Amino acid sequence: MSVSNSNKFAIAEMLIRKPINDVFTAFVDPAITTKFWFTKSTGSLIQGKTIKWTWEMYDVSIDIKVTDILPHSKIQFTWGNANQNSNVEITFTQLDETKTFVSIKNSGFTGTEDEIVSSIRDATGGFSWVLSGLKAYLEYDIQLNLIADRYPKAIRDH
Repeated sequence: MSVSNSNKFAIAEMLIRKPINDVFTAFVDPAITTKFWFTKSTGSLIQGKTIKWTWEMYDVSIDIKVTDILPHSKIQFTWGNANQNSNVEITFTQLDETKTFVSIKNSGFTGTEDEIVSSIRDATGGFSWVLSGLKAYLEYDIQLNLIADRYPKAIRDH
């Protein structure tokens, strides 16, 4: 099996039954994003800014560099570690006044074929959990704790 350059990306998409402003704001305002994704942030998403996101339950932090923001349309950032950075593009499509379609594409993976496939698989799953948590939080005001519950401490210690 070989992974072509055109297939080296992960994608997750979801319809969110909320106005585009609410959905876009949920990603740029960490007071909201911490309800469904990471637990801490050093700031809001602003173009050109580097911020740190933390998942306290995993004792993991990551720097993200915001490379582009088009309000109510697109957010782009790079993230990763010293060995591997990848690009994330979140796009927002208003379907009507109360419905927004969100697409998250993660690309730029490097490494061996096995490492690339593993990264794509992990990113697809992770961003699917993010969008599911976003949907539950914005549409029903429920915090599902999907990110924390994906790898509970009891399983990690097992």
